[in-house]
Amino acid sequence: MHHVSLAQMAVTALILALFPLSMVWISKDVSKYRKLVWVSVFLTFDLIVFGAFTRLTDSGLGCPDWPGCYGLANPFLAHEEIKAAEALMPTGPVTMAKAWIEMIHRYLAMSIGILIVAMMAVSWWQWRKRSAFTRSVAPGFPTFLFFFVCLQGAFGAWTVTMKLQPIIVTGHLLLGMGLLALLAWFGGRQDQALLPLRQSGAPITVLPHIRWMAFLSALVLVIQLALGAWVSTNYATLACTEFPLCGGKLVPEMDFEHGFHLWRELGKTAAGHYLPFSALTAIHWVHRNFAFAVMLVLGYTAFRAWRVTGLRKVSTWILVILALQFATGVATIYLNFPLTIAVIHNAGAAALVLLLTMLNYRAKFLAAPVRTY
Repeated sequence: MHHVSLAQMAVTALILALFPLSMVWISKDVSKYRKLVWVSVFLTFDLIVFGAFTRLTDSGLGCPDWPGCYGLANPFLAHEEIKAAEALMPTGPVTMAKAWIEMIHRYLAMSIGILIVAMMAVSWWQWRKRSAFTRSVAPGFPTFLFFFVCLQGAFGAWTVTMKLQPIIVTGHLLLGMGLLALLAWFGGRQDQALLPLRQSGAPITVLPHIRWMAFLSALVLVIQLALGAWVSTNYATLACTEFPLCGGKLVPEMDFEHGFHLWRELGKTAAGHYLPFSALTAIHWVHRNFAFAVMLVLGYTAFRAWRVTGLRKVSTWILVILALQFATGVATIYLNFPLTIAVIHNAGAAALVLLLTMLNYRAKFLAAPVRTY
């Protein structure tokens, strides 16, 4: 890619990042750094939802190269190349609409990267000054976030260059969820620096149990996120078109060997043959049935945590989102996978990541309000 196009992309991403940075700068928040962190959380959530929209509209290869579009900064400049590809394959992966969807996704990701660079720069600057502000913004965590988002960017590049290979796309999605969780945890630290968590009034023996249940819930959710990403990246959503049965059976014919072989091309087995339908059925069936374990573990955790005053609000929202996830998951089957419901289902998964991170943070520190982190 030519250096002029790279410079154009950098300037565009910087201009986009200036909007949230300006909001932080003019805000009347007591801590502008805290505001920066939570704005980044909000935009990362939006990025995950828009990433789901990108994937579900088959726009992941709307620009078949990286980081630009046919070596140029945006689809407007690559108009001729895109139209030529669209003329050859009118229903193919490259169209003008898909190209814009993909590039908007990339630019949003770049702007979040700039916000994280800003976090890191401020934290190191304050650390060098040895100000009292340093306690809540020690540079270690923002620096880790910077390298983490670089890794996420690398997976984004490989998603395109490796032609939507399922394991790469799944890793890209999981890293996006991980970035959301890390930013939310960091946001909790900034909140606690301004307003330390107070004693909940719950018996001290209750909190360790809730803490371990919250941690177990996070692990269970990570497994389900991986399974859900595997369903999406293998286009196995409609492998079962009824519920609770699948193909008229509780346990249909399934090919786990090919379905869960990780390193292979999209739609192909490791040997290069077309992926059998029974493999897609196995992928769908495992995700569907593990959802019951998720609802059981997260539901029980939220129920126990609801009894603690300081955890009641986040626990209530976990129960609400769980119900929404069940409803949208079933709806994607019976309504033949409508785009809006599928995007909402992905947004619900991101919301659970955010809420469980908040629950884990508060359960960990609720019994020790004097500590900052």
